[in-house]
Amino acid sequence: MKHFPSGSRPTRRAPSDWFTGTVWQDPIVETEAPARLRAITVHFEPGARTNWHTHPLGQTLHVVAGLGRAQNEGGAVIELRPGDTLWIPPGEKHWHGAGPETGMTHIAMQEALDGKAVEWMEPVSDEDYRG
Repeated sequence: MKHFPSGSRPTRRAPSDWFTGTVWQDPIVETEAPARLRAITVHFEPGARTNWHTHPLGQTLHVVAGLGRAQNEGGAVIELRPGDTLWIPPGEKHWHGAGPETGMTHIAMQEALDGKAVEWMEPVSDEDYRG
């Protein structure tokens, strides 16, 4: 058993290579093999979003605060509200982030395949973000 007391792991700013705008991350868990779960709380400031990306084993997002947006490639932009849960299937190209005027916080959960949980791609254009 491993116990991570609240506040024992610092909040970190998300890398600008993979995000547009200001995004903060608080780790929840990164399990050791044979388990594969990785979970993190992600706080997006207004207008902030991920780059396009995929997950080899899919991803679940659970919104806990604010108003957000998400889109899969070729799909419509959808709004995300507190209590919403979004499942993104393995290999589906997508992005997610805050609304233009509101921040959004979600818990992101994904499994790693051979140690890799995400494949990062190009930034989301303002046109795609606006929908």
